[in-house]
Order: sequence, then C-alpha cells, then structure tokens
Amino acid sequence: MKIKNFYYLLTVLLMAFGIVACSSDDSDGENNITNNFDRNKMLTNWADNLIIPSYQNFASKTNSLQTANTTFVNETNLENLTNLRAAWQDAYIAWQKVEMYDIGPARDVVLRSFVNTYPTNAENVNLLIESQNYNLADPNLNDEQGFPALDYLLFGIAESDTELVELYDNDANGDKYRQYLTDVVTRINSLGAQVLDDWQNAYRDVFVQNSGSSANSSTNRMANVFMEYYEVRFRNGKIGFPAGVYSGGDPQPNRVEAFYNKELSKSLALEALEAHKNFFNGNEFNENTSAESFANYLDFLDVIKNGDSLSSLINNQYEESITSINALDNSFYNQINTNNNGMLEVFESLQDNVVFLKSDMFSALSIALEFDSGDGD
Repeated sequence: MKIKNFYYLLTVLLMAFGIVACSSDDSDGENNITNNFDRNKMLTNWADNLIIPSYQNFASKTNSLQTANTTFVNETNLENLTNLRAAWQDAYIAWQKVEMYDIGPARDVVLRSFVNTYPTNAENVNLLIESQNYNLADPNLNDEQGFPALDYLLFGIAESDTELVELYDNDANGDKYRQYLTDVVTRINSLGAQVLDDWQNAYRDVFVQNSGSSANSSTNRMANVFMEYYEVRFRNGKIGFPAGVYSGGDPQPNRVEAFYNKELSKSLALEALEAHKNFFNGNEFNENTSAESFANYLDFLDVIKNGDSLSSLINNQYEESITSINALDNSFYNQINTNNNGMLEVFESLQDNVVFLKSDMFSALSIALEFDSGDGD
C-alpha cells in the first residue's frame, strides 16, 4: 500500500510540473513502462543509420581533404589553394554531423578535443612551425591542430591569398609550413578513420547489445552525450561564449568557430543543429526516413506538457532556433560586432530547448544526468 501511495504522489508531482506520462503498474506496483520500449531497435537505428554513415561521410571528406592538401603541397598555387580550402570546408561541415557522438571510440582517442578546439592558438602554431619540434598526439597541443588550426593556416596566416601562397612556396620556411599543414591534415584524417574502423569492426555490436536501462547502458550514456553536446558545445561554444553570455555581457567575437574564414560560422551552426534534431527524431543519414529515436520513445510514453506532446514541443523549438540562426549574418564575427542582440536571441531560443530536453525528457525517460554544464542550468 505504501508503494502505491508513493507512485500516486510521484504522479501528482509530475502533473504539477506539466509532464504526464502514461504508466502501467505491475503486480508489485512498480512502473516499468520505460523498460517496455524496445531500446535495442533504437540503438540499432542510431548505430546503423545515423552514427556509422555519418562517420563514413566524414572519412570520405577527410580523405578528399588529404588529397587536396597533397596536391597543394606538391604544386603550391592559387588554384590548388582554392581547392584545398573547399575540401577543408566540406570536411568541417561533415564534422558537424559527428561531433556529438563523443562516445566509445571517439572518446577513447579524444577526437573532439583534437579536431575542434577553438579558437586555435595561432601564436603557438607559429612557434611549432618554426621549431619543427612537436608531437600532435600530445593532449597539450589540442588547440594547435584540427579544423581551427587549418582555418588559420589557410585563411589567417597572411594578409592576402597571393602572400599566403608565397609563404608556402617561396618563403625560406616554406618547407616547414607545408610540413605542419600536412601533419595537421593527416592527423584529422587518421583519427576519423580510426574511429570509423572501431565502430564498424567492434564497437557497433557492443553499443547495440548494451540495451538495458542502467546508468551505464548505451541509451543512458548516449542521452548524456547528446545533451552535453547541445548545451555545452553548441549553445555555449558556438553562441554563448562569443556573444559574451559568460563574460559579463562583454562579447568575444574572436571565439567564434571558423574565425579566420569569417563566412562559415553560420553554416557550421546550422549543420550541427540539424544533425542534433535529426538524431532526436531518428532520421537516417541524408534520408527522409526515420525509425526508433528519443522522439518515438517520448511518444511511446505519451509524454504531454502543457497540453502538447513533448516531442512536438522539442521539434518546434528546434525549428524556432534554426529560424533564428538563419536570420543572422553568415559571419558570426560580423554579427557580434554589428548586432549582438541577434546572437543573444539565438541563445535564448536554444535555452528553451534545454528545459525541454534536459529537464523534461530526462525525467520522462528516467535517465540520470551525468554531466555538469558549469553554468548553473
């Protein structure tokens, strides 16, 4: 009788917060409905239709990046620089579709830290080029490599394209510049290939088979990775820090992603947010079809908030945020310097979904939060 009273009280509390999930009591009075959802199918969809295809796409783009780099290094001219820059942009966009998957093989090799720590440390990059004494596997060199370092090496290292080509080609240190550029590209390519290989040959089955509901289950761990990326890496990293949300209202435009390119930051943000939304809905990579996902899970539980399904509220908020980002300048650097309020409005829109995802979804799915955003949310 006490157990039933406890769950009655719990239901009342959930209703008070506007969140209601259908439930069914077993003979012991315990609510096991979250365990009735087929997590194995959801994990299979994630692995086979989203994560692995995204890494395959990333590996293809980084292979093209390495090929373009080899061409540029062997024949350093403006045409090959343009082609190398295009390959860098394609690979950087592909990265946005895998960056959230900081689990298993990616976490083992610290992929995200090595590939996309920004802003890059341009001063140290110059020192390493000059000394030629470095090991990019050193975790202390995470902000001297990856896509942000390439952003500097391909767009920010000289005043003009002609001077940049001259620096790589005829400067007394041209060999050093070409070597460092090659080493950074090669490391991105090799790390991505290693993570893809691990997913395809071993980790995929480990991930899918760990379909329970414990704190260490794949669903619970992926939920935390998914949320940590949205709140810390996306909301804070791409928007909040550059806009000055965490620096007393003092904007820091030098902290935008793709700082030296100046025209790519919005595209990167849109790609990343679309990827996050697609994962929530279980949309297959580059396809219009979907399967088991967090959205299906919430609908299975019939989770309602303020009269609407929670999955609909989350998707509507994704769309609001995408619309807000689309209204920004292509260059977040320019946006911050001309009308930072637009960035702050995007931050607030993203924050609204933090409430739906982090508070409401985690509660409905009985998943414990295992990371700290560090900002009091």
